[in-house]
Amino acid sequence: MLYRYLYQIFCTIVLLAMGLGIRGQDSSIAHTNTKKWVLGGVQAGLWGGTFYSLNKTWYANYPRSDFHFYNDWKEWQQMDKAGHAWSSYQISNHTSKIWQWAGMEKKKAVMIGSISGMAYLSIIEILDGYSDKWGFSIPDILANSAGAGIYAAQELGWNEQRITIKLSYSPYRYGALTTRANALFGSGDVEKVLKDYNGQTYWASVNIKSFFPESHFPEWFNIALGYGASTMLGGYENTWTTASGMTINRSDIPRYKRFYLSADIDLTRIKTKNKTLKTVFSLVNVLKIPAPTLEWNGLRKLRFHPYFY
Repeated sequence: MLYRYLYQIFCTIVLLAMGLGIRGQDSSIAHTNTKKWVLGGVQAGLWGGTFYSLNKTWYANYPRSDFHFYNDWKEWQQMDKAGHAWSSYQISNHTSKIWQWAGMEKKKAVMIGSISGMAYLSIIEILDGYSDKWGFSIPDILANSAGAGIYAAQELGWNEQRITIKLSYSPYRYGALTTRANALFGSGDVEKVLKDYNGQTYWASVNIKSFFPESHFPEWFNIALGYGASTMLGGYENTWTTASGMTINRSDIPRYKRFYLSADIDLTRIKTKNKTLKTVFSLVNVLKIPAPTLEWNGLRKLRFHPYFY
């Protein structure tokens, strides 16, 4: 279900992070209060417009129902839950930064940012709860809370993000199953990035220097632990029914999880006085860089990738 609003999440991060490049403005009390009011209005308008658009352009195309719950924990090998955590983490992070830019005290900005990360995605869950096709997912809410909590706990406990939640994507090759993949994930490149769980990988990128200050590692060097899954041709199983009513059973194709160990860079720790470059680093840091990677997967196979993204 995550693909329905990943695009809106990317837009939110971009809009919020744009403020990071203009910190040099007047910091007087009057100007700070103005920035807070403007930011509050922009955020409210952005959220309201997003939810209105989703309700009119997406949910209106499906039957409505009474509010109900739906347990989708086992769907897509939990890849969508990892996506929820990543999205909530990034929204919390960037919302907090922009409120700090507006002059808000850091602890309060962190709390507002974290609540924003949970609320933005959780309100969409409420819309799901009234849709006959889906339902209100407790696992999704827990994943949203986890992402926001990971951000807040580090900021309040360490005053920095030592562990960053990141995303990477590699196009998955489906061969003879391309027709099924296009029906599930779309045929366009952007659409596939947002929808195709087989190509997505979510990472916990750990900054070594922050945990071991006396080490000789560069301040920007990270070790990343990744999670992905492959050969999923449906939410729960590789069996589906075509538009003509024919049942296709490809349970011979194993669905399996993939775990990774790789190098990474925390771009926000690269020292620069250029405000524009800082903003670019903050935006790009939501993604993991390509690097040599070690993989262990559910097929009990160990693989080395000289270049993995």
